[in-house]
Amino acid sequence: MQERGGYGQFCPVSMASEILCSRWTTLVVRELLCGSTRFNELRRGVPKMSPALLSKRLKELEQAGVVTTLRKPGGAVEYGLTNAGEELRPLILGLGNWAQRWMESRLSLKNLDPSLLMWDMRRNLAAGHLPPRRCTIQFLYPELIASQKSWWLVVENGSADLCNFDPGYDLDLLVRGSLRSMTAIWMGLTTIRRETDAGELDIEGDPAIARSMPDWLGLSGFATVQRMVQ
Repeated sequence: MQERGGYGQFCPVSMASEILCSRWTTLVVRELLCGSTRFNELRRGVPKMSPALLSKRLKELEQAGVVTTLRKPGGAVEYGLTNAGEELRPLILGLGNWAQRWMESRLSLKNLDPSLLMWDMRRNLAAGHLPPRRCTIQFLYPELIASQKSWWLVVENGSADLCNFDPGYDLDLLVRGSLRSMTAIWMGLTTIRRETDAGELDIEGDPAIARSMPDWLGLSGFATVQRMVQ
């Protein structure tokens, strides 16, 4: 790996921190570990990160031997992890497990972001629990501004697309509730049943798709981690 300026210590923890502890870097690695390979895919996983900074971090990670860049025919660029980058998987997962276990839920729900939530829900959606046809599911967050309140998941042929504009298909299910409630469900802090019983979540449409929502909804990979604080 290329030498980098930093803490000036020979300790391996210090050397690793010089690579990973700059702002946004661990989240870029998280997105690569989750399977994002294109620049725009990475951007959707870190929507508040500027494109210029994302490009800079990718170059730094490539120089450090963590990321590899492949230029495809036609000029498209794909990013991936080297063996060294893949070895960061237990470290990144460990950070997430620690936060899920020890961070208070009120802090976990402090920074809500509909685009990030919906992107992660799309990525983890279990299409096999939906009917073998095109299914269109709308999520509506009434409290948000017009450009952020409506999102559609279009599931077809085993994969899901995310739209924040009406795709024009017949709607199979409408899920209406606050962004906070939906984020809490996704993080495993509450359940669909609990939020619907409390009147915080309203689900309308195909009864079979509504009943199977706990099965197809893509929750956080950390949702099952036992929490030590509330």
